Amino acid sequence: MGGKLRRVVWVIGGASLALSAGAVFGLSSSAPAQQPVQPAATAAAPADSNYVGAETCKGCHEEAFNKFSRTRMGRMFLFQARDAKEKNACESCHGPGKAHVDAGGGKGKGGMITFAKNDPTPVEKRNAICLDCHTKGARIFWKGSTHESRNVACTNCHTVMDNVTPKSQLAKANEIETCGTCHLQKRAQTMRSSHMPVREGKMTCTSCHNPHGTVTPALLKENSLNDTCFTCHAEKRGPFLWNHQPVLESCANCHDPHGTNH
Repeated sequence: MGGKLRRVVWVIGGASLALSAGAVFGLSSSAPAQQPVQPAATAAAPADSNYVGAETCKGCHEEAFNKFSRTRMGRMFLFQARDAKEKNACESCHGPGKAHVDAGGGKGKGGMITFAKNDPTPVEKRNAICLDCHTKGARIFWKGSTHESRNVACTNCHTVMDNVTPKSQLAKANEIETCGTCHLQKRAQTMRSSHMPVREGKMTCTSCHNPHGTVTPALLKENSLNDTCFTCHAEKRGPFLWNHQPVLESCANCHDPHGTNH
């Protein structure tokens, strides 16, 4: 009885405390305990809006629209948009389409960004559209990186409008083909008899490199070349009683990590 009595007193005390708090903040005690959460109303587009909507784009670009709708980004933008920018769908990346529609469509009309190889839009401006969302993770060192300073466009390595690869939206079938588009010598070295297991799919170019930028030479993901090698070859790290001096300098003094005939 004593325990039950204490619980009753505690509940009554808690109720009086809640009531006094409500009085302090000017809340009515007669208000219902919980109010149903109403979804935020979607802001209506202004009358002079330059955005025409994805359905208008689909009217002329149905094939591209259908391909895009099957990609990860397409499913998000077209069916699961999280904010006003994503709700613009196609126009989130290509820009407002009103001028393009008013001009009757056609390439280069209305100031649309096409991301094609012959698109006159500066690479920096095109990349800025991608980096507006993709700013974290592996891309934090993109500014000033080797690829950025050489005007490499995001769309040189990635494709948004089609599912070419199951991961990373690569423009080619795999990383060897994608990186090998520019790095022809390194791609040839991976075809030599002694090579890292990149061809077999046990590792990829990004196992050692971060193409979006790093603070180390050669876009290595680790602090040094040796630390990169030790990620897999931990038994070579040491310390040893008699260290081989070239090992302390660089593994590449004796080995070519991309492949050799020896």
